[in-house]
Amino acid sequence: MNTELLEALNILEKEKDISKETLLDAIENSLINACKNHFGKADNIRVIMNRETCDYQLIQEKTVVEEVEDKVEEISLEDAHKIDSKFEIGDIVQIPVESKSFGRIATQNAKNLILQKIREEERKVVFDQYFEKEKDIVTGVVQRYLGKNISINLGKADAILTENEQVKGEVFKPTERIKLYVVEVKNTTKGPKILVSRTHPELVKRLFEAEVTEVKDGIVEIKSIAREAGSRTKIAVWSNDPDVDPVGACVGMNGARVNAIVSELRGEKIDIINWSDNPALLIENALSPAKVISVMADPDEKTASVIVPDYQLSLAIGKEGQNARLAARLTGYKIDIKSETQAIESGELPENYMELGEGIYEEEVYEEGYGDEFDETYEEEEFEK
Repeated sequence: MNTELLEALNILEKEKDISKETLLDAIENSLINACKNHFGKADNIRVIMNRETCDYQLIQEKTVVEEVEDKVEEISLEDAHKIDSKFEIGDIVQIPVESKSFGRIATQNAKNLILQKIREEERKVVFDQYFEKEKDIVTGVVQRYLGKNISINLGKADAILTENEQVKGEVFKPTERIKLYVVEVKNTTKGPKILVSRTHPELVKRLFEAEVTEVKDGIVEIKSIAREAGSRTKIAVWSNDPDVDPVGACVGMNGARVNAIVSELRGEKIDIINWSDNPALLIENALSPAKVISVMADPDEKTASVIVPDYQLSLAIGKEGQNARLAARLTGYKIDIKSETQAIESGELPENYMELGEGIYEEEVYEEGYGDEFDETYEEEEFEK
């Protein structure tokens, strides 16, 4: 038994996660390559290897001839009889080859071939490991800043957090542990290239899956996400179990679950709303925390006209239009927001609406149909620009 080789292969298999079979194949190929360098060719060389004990033997097969023209592939009848007198012209003689007789160059080439195979397999193992985590979250350790990019250690591989994938205002210290979304894993000659993000909306979704058991189990579904990284995120949730409140499950007792995610996102605000198949109700929920008087939605045109109380107009639109912009992204609708006064002036509300009181007109508006005139409009495209 080749104890030293067997032990070395077991260590490599354990530490590098490279199968012993792959390494043994690499050794066989390196031995044949060494023979080729030593003899000039290796067409008649066979490697006999015991996969259990790692004992191996090199065999050179030579044809018995009367007159030798090729010393590598032929042997004279006289020399064949020295091995066994039964050999005749045309027979194949198997001659053991001592690997110790190989020259320094042949040995070095064989060694390099094995090391190259180990490096290739190691890169392949790492690539496969992180390719499985593509579109998922990982925990990384901040190493250093590379210009405006950040080098992140993920364990067996390093990732680059580019400037475009960083949340504006976030500053990390070396050795700090952070959660990242794996955008893409590419296989290169220098090993896997892993692209990660802190701005991707799916990062929030994966954090909820990790933090909220009901989301992980599929009881609560995250139907839609709209995010402005570092500032605010809106998510629409739906429960497949009538006994489970989707918003309550995501918020957690005393806000414990959502606060853990907010903490990981460095204070980014998160609005959790109920999803609805009714677009009007969905848009009303999406504009939370603003109160809505009426919503007229056109599912075909993906447009909606929303009327809010005068004192709620700025809240519905949000700072720099953020609330309306995120609501548009979350629902996929082009949303026009008007105050009561604007709606009365445009004829969308009767002049005596104020006298009727809030809530009376709302049901009628839902039944009337869709408005064509729009004023303050916010679309998903605006966010992307």
